[in-house]
Amino acid sequence: MDWDKLRIFHAVADAGSLTAAGDRLHLSQSAVSRQIRALEESLNTTLFHRHARGLILTEQGELLFDATKSMNKRLEAASARIRDSEEEVFGELRVTTTIGFGTLWLAPRLVKLYETYPELKIDLMLEERVLDLPMREADVAIRMKEPSQADLIRKRLMSVHMRLFASRDYLASMPPVKELSDLRNLRLVCQNPNSAQVSASASLTQHLLSYDLPSLLTVNNYFGVLQAVKNHLGVGVLPDYVVEDFPELVRVLPDVESAEVPVFLAYPEELRQSKRVAAFRDFVQEEIIAHRRKLRDKEVA
Repeated sequence: MDWDKLRIFHAVADAGSLTAAGDRLHLSQSAVSRQIRALEESLNTTLFHRHARGLILTEQGELLFDATKSMNKRLEAASARIRDSEEEVFGELRVTTTIGFGTLWLAPRLVKLYETYPELKIDLMLEERVLDLPMREADVAIRMKEPSQADLIRKRLMSVHMRLFASRDYLASMPPVKELSDLRNLRLVCQNPNSAQVSASASLTQHLLSYDLPSLLTVNNYFGVLQAVKNHLGVGVLPDYVVEDFPELVRVLPDVESAEVPVFLAYPEELRQSKRVAAFRDFVQEEIIAHRRKLRDKEVA
């Protein structure tokens, strides 16, 4: 099968039109159309339904597009490995993690990584959906559970607990909180129980909501919970690592916390020799060590 025709087919299927694919490939619309017709003739099938609004893949076209997407991701992985210099760290690195960890812990620390490797181009993808690393949806993942996919190199970074925090001003304006039942006198700020989150957090939230709280604010991510708590809206359910970066928050009910949440860093086996991945992995590990040291110092103080 002609690789050049497959490349053009993939661009057309991805863009949904001959014109857009031509612009991407620096080819005329007629040249793209000729290549698609030639591919259809060689396969003796129709790959696209053509109509005024653009192109829609046929069932046969969908099958071929699935194959070219897989091929494209494998080629990107090979290209990434080839581009990795033996001594330099540069180029694109796609990192995925949760919205909470990415916004509250990782993103604020990336300045140190860029200071060391200014030619890195990090694409930070923050979402609760678990991206497929072997299929190259991302290069590196930081996940709140051990990855189950095969052919991944994984390293446990740390453990997280969900705890209760509030601002000093909010606590000063409300009745004292000495036990869980006292939460009925305050406002709870937490993730919506139906939103995507680790099971330990969902279990703690469900337990707190069982107290039939009169005032409640739910948000679909921890960044929103943090902003509400910082602005004195209530007692929030937040990961314990916020203590280091937001010292204005006070822990409420120190005996209340979620089960342990393990944090893992993972990347595909095929990127074992990648200098970009190694640089990011080492940076995160160093920041974790510094994070633990600061928490120990805070506890001693």
